[in-house]
Amino acid sequence: MADIDDIKDGKDFGLGQPQDTQGFFLKGLANYDWGIKNRMSRIFNPKSGRTVMLAFDHGYFQGPTKGLERIDLNIAPLFEHADVLMCTRGVLRSVVPPSVTKPIVLRCSGGNSILTELSNEMVAVDIEDATRLGAAAMAAQVYIGAEYEHKSIGNVIKLIDTGLKAGIPTMAVTGVGKDMARDARYFGLATRIAAEIGAQYVKSYFVEEGFERVTAACPVPIVIAGGKKLPELDALDMAFRAVDQGAAGVDMGRNIFQSDDPVAMIKAVAGVVHELMPAKQAFEMYNDLKK
Repeated sequence: MADIDDIKDGKDFGLGQPQDTQGFFLKGLANYDWGIKNRMSRIFNPKSGRTVMLAFDHGYFQGPTKGLERIDLNIAPLFEHADVLMCTRGVLRSVVPPSVTKPIVLRCSGGNSILTELSNEMVAVDIEDATRLGAAAMAAQVYIGAEYEHKSIGNVIKLIDTGLKAGIPTMAVTGVGKDMARDARYFGLATRIAAEIGAQYVKSYFVEEGFERVTAACPVPIVIAGGKKLPELDALDMAFRAVDQGAAGVDMGRNIFQSDDPVAMIKAVAGVVHELMPAKQAFEMYNDLKK
């Protein structure tokens, strides 16, 4: 067993030398079976290798936050412009029309709220229901360093194990407590743990310093969270720098649905992610499309 007092920070990340994908377009997934790879190929565009996920699952612990008061009015017009929809099963059944054919990443953790300790979650969706709903992937938080770290890791492991039986991949979402440092060292640790326990891909945050080391050291794809609402140009710049430094796309919510023109914003984000459009050019596109 490694001595916890003798852990040294990694130095050789092989920056500039991509991981061998062994014949499949997404790193780390060549040795999975057909079902997992087919669903991942629906989540990630095989041509660009990246994705624009629209996250509107916030209500499971935040309630009707700004922009999510009415999913049917505020979010439904965005469905056609996203590659993937990330939501809860309650919203999926009650608001998303069954005629929508976008891949669904299903929020499968819950049991907490903004009024309690966020890391104290449970698996909130059974694998049979995820299968019944046709989920392309399942998602749960992993809270490294938080009070309920062990429980959150156990939740993700349960989803991974049951997902493998059903051919459904799992996305581990790196939850961050208020007292945790949001730096490359922390996210390098959290994303690597998520990959080591078997998550097929990971949602994390972009950091200004060392993000390319985070993506290089994670053997499966990373998508970045949008986080708090930023000015549109700043959000587009964050997305560009993230994919330029190895991210396989974004899972954005507030920076899209709280924008002055959400449809224009999601189109501009897609230009950045899939076409590597520079942020300033994408911002011009946003302004041209803006109502």
